[in-house]
Amino acid sequence: MEPIVRARRVRKVYRAGGEVTALGGIDLDIARGELLAVVGPSGSGKTTLLNCLSGLEQIDGGEVRVEGADLAGLGDNERTEYRSRYMGFVFQAFNLLPVLSAVENVELPLMLQGVGGRQARARAIQTLEMAGLAGRAGHRPDRLSGGEQQRVAIARALVHRPAIVWADEPTGNLDSESTETVMALFTRLNEEGQTIVLVTHDPQIAARADRVVRMRDGRIEDGNTGTARSPVAGEALATPGLSADGGHG
Repeated sequence: MEPIVRARRVRKVYRAGGEVTALGGIDLDIARGELLAVVGPSGSGKTTLLNCLSGLEQIDGGEVRVEGADLAGLGDNERTEYRSRYMGFVFQAFNLLPVLSAVENVELPLMLQGVGGRQARARAIQTLEMAGLAGRAGHRPDRLSGGEQQRVAIARALVHRPAIVWADEPTGNLDSESTETVMALFTRLNEEGQTIVLVTHDPQIAARADRVVRMRDGRIEDGNTGTARSPVAGEALATPGLSADGGHG
């Protein structure tokens, strides 16, 4: 089966204050329906890889294809449109609009795509129910716990039925109980066929993925092929120096 994401020789260079190679020629395939974890030390290129694969950042060399579309070959507006239709994003900071209720935050991507108000509201409520938040739909973010806010953010990422969800440290701001709730949701969604790529520094989170890709110095050390279930947590992250993200993480 053709991978949902196919990256070849991907390079990314930052030139502010000197030239820094953030990605040094990455080859990576992501299978449809895979739950993939990207790990590595601070500054290894994890977040940069996610941003380049998803088209949030332009690459300086190579090729990235998502669902067959060449992201580098699209203009800025076309790439933004492609992301809005085929991708969902979850970040460490929940990025919810504070003046909107949970359901209004979730339906926003649909409204931006021109989906009618009644249909958008119905689908947003349905997606919140899936996330276990049906009773919190009318609450604004400041009346929700951190775990609830992140589940609202996940619902917002899923409401338009994306082909792939990109998650950058999605449990980084959560306590252990909320982390377990969020990961249980991700696992269930993946079991239902949702493709998910997450960046994490937490070995217990990474151990729940189908496959772990380890990065160091802008390159993939291992995990770039195959889709076997990852080892147990103690084995999955043998990479020394694993820590919270920073720099070009």
